[in-house]
Amino acid sequence: MPAGMKPLEKFLKKQTTALTRAGGFVGGVADKASGGTGASRRRASLSRVVPFFRETSPESGQAREVFSPDSEDPPSWPSAAGTGLVTVPSSANGSGSGGGDVRSPSLSSDEQSSEASLITETSSGGGGGGGGGGGGTPLPPDTPDNLTLAVLDCVAGKRHTHCTETLLDDFMLTHPIFLTVDRLQQVLLQQFTLETEEKEGEGGGGEAEGERRARGGGGGEKEGEGLMDGAERKQAVLNVAFRYLDTYRELLQEEGERSNSFPKELYMCAVQELSRYPELVEDVLKLQRWTEILHCPSNEEKESRKKQVRPLFRHFRRIDACLQPREAFRGSDEIFCRVYTPDHSYVTIRSRLSCRVGEILALVREKLQYSEDQPVLPGNLILVAVTSAGEKAVFRPSDEAVFTTLGVNTHLFACEASELDSLLPLPEEIHWTPGDSKLHDMSAEEVANQLVVFDWELFSCVHEVEFVCYVFHGEQSRWRPLNLELVLQRCSEVQHWVATEILQCQSLPKRIQLLRKFIKIAALCKQQQDLLSFLAVVLGLDNPAVNRLRLTWEGLPGKFRKQFQQFESIADPSRNHKSYRDLITSLRPPLIPFTPLLLKDLTFLHESCKTFHGELVNFEKMHKVAEMVRIIRRYRSSQLAMDTETSPSHLQTKAYVRQLQVIDNQNLLFDMSCKLEPKDT
Repeated sequence: MPAGMKPLEKFLKKQTTALTRAGGFVGGVADKASGGTGASRRRASLSRVVPFFRETSPESGQAREVFSPDSEDPPSWPSAAGTGLVTVPSSANGSGSGGGDVRSPSLSSDEQSSEASLITETSSGGGGGGGGGGGGTPLPPDTPDNLTLAVLDCVAGKRHTHCTETLLDDFMLTHPIFLTVDRLQQVLLQQFTLETEEKEGEGGGGEAEGERRARGGGGGEKEGEGLMDGAERKQAVLNVAFRYLDTYRELLQEEGERSNSFPKELYMCAVQELSRYPELVEDVLKLQRWTEILHCPSNEEKESRKKQVRPLFRHFRRIDACLQPREAFRGSDEIFCRVYTPDHSYVTIRSRLSCRVGEILALVREKLQYSEDQPVLPGNLILVAVTSAGEKAVFRPSDEAVFTTLGVNTHLFACEASELDSLLPLPEEIHWTPGDSKLHDMSAEEVANQLVVFDWELFSCVHEVEFVCYVFHGEQSRWRPLNLELVLQRCSEVQHWVATEILQCQSLPKRIQLLRKFIKIAALCKQQQDLLSFLAVVLGLDNPAVNRLRLTWEGLPGKFRKQFQQFESIADPSRNHKSYRDLITSLRPPLIPFTPLLLKDLTFLHESCKTFHGELVNFEKMHKVAEMVRIIRRYRSSQLAMDTETSPSHLQTKAYVRQLQVIDNQNLLFDMSCKLEPKDT
């Protein structure tokens, strides 16, 4: 490494060593390049589950992070401009876009230990193989291209042989953060076709020097000791390519010819080298199979999917479709969706899930052109998301895959810009009808089982890379976190379902029965290790509109109240969610974690550490990110036993659980609560 690099490397090593020991990650100013508007907007959906993240201060009216149960106001990190410490944006902590600047406090010793245990969990949990789990970075900071070359060296057995598997996994899971897919493919193709003689013959030049440095040619090694021969280099390239194809298989299939060109090009190059390197024959055959896997099945699946329209949660419901096992959504999947006009009439369009807003508006315009209810052809249309509370968000024409980003009772409206202020929520979202719930006729065991089964289907559909894309790239990601966004929708939906069912019940005895049933459902979900629905139900019961029902809670038997207090302690966010972390550490796969907290941890890591120091990638950060992804991988390392009963009552409960009817307008829920039990009672 050139002499000019050593002070920076020394600084990084000092910072990361101290922070790894402490369990924290504050290494410098957050990477501005990846924390722009798109990422903040994508992470804003965490605000749907903010009760688990935030506490409202009565004095200030603003949300703040809660880490200590006996806390006075926790100390804030100083401004990034003055000290180099990071300020976590409010969007990263689940606050709404209208709040003040929320700063993350420093961690206490207990919080540091729990944070450290989260990061090092995989070293004892069996995720990712190899050594090096949590004990330091396998690679020093370097440029993206040189890191790729260093990984090739590692795979070839020249360096870091004790942690090859972990290093390769780190690189594959996180390379989209610092190296585009196209550039990775380009570097691998270049390295495969590069001749050993050329590398050994180049004495000068910055590029050759950088490659030699990446291979460890400097320092105390003998000249040329870190270089690979031709066969080793080509096999290393193929091994890295196979790992890349295996990690991103489903996502590459979705891209079609755009991604299929890489294995084809590499295959053609490998065939030409067979005469010189016959030891590559098995790898060439394997590469040929990969070209077939990425090409043929992709077309077959697309043809089969064209015959069906996939249902989302709340867009054009179809009971027959919702009873089918959930499959992962892809951008090319087609859905039906209603798009409303200002007078609340609507047109139904059939659209790809990844469709741009401009394409959606073109479909709407075409439908309106032939509508008898539309006497005048509209002018320039805009697409607006309108929540049940009347909040509006205008989409840009270039926005993609907007369907999965909508809230539980949020609907799409197409209108002219002059009509924006006149948009109102649908009447059925504003008014409510009291009545008995279907839940009275269902057993808590059956409902809990169906919640667990559906949550597992949804969680299993999320590609592990979606977690990284969601936090680090937001709307700029090459691969859309469609399935992860649907899991977040489900979490919000279950919370509001609990409040809706209780507040629609007019009879006090029946309301107490529902309260008991929900506590029992939460207990059964916890028992089956579905922490997503478990905490969603608990947070739903903690909704202020439900929590204020004094007569209802007083009618609850003592053992149920005591049990709910225990559940509340698990949902307590103090000391960095220590109770929840202790619980999930004690569980063994398969389990369904509370997904919003996984995203919160990744967001905290992202916002508090630089991704780049100049042109050098902070690979220590990449290692920590990959460790978190391996934790998620471990949660799904065993398969959950799925219920296959088909009795009429079973199917009725299944359809009910998968198509929950909820009210998500908090003001409306509070009005319903006050009518049930007025304040003076």
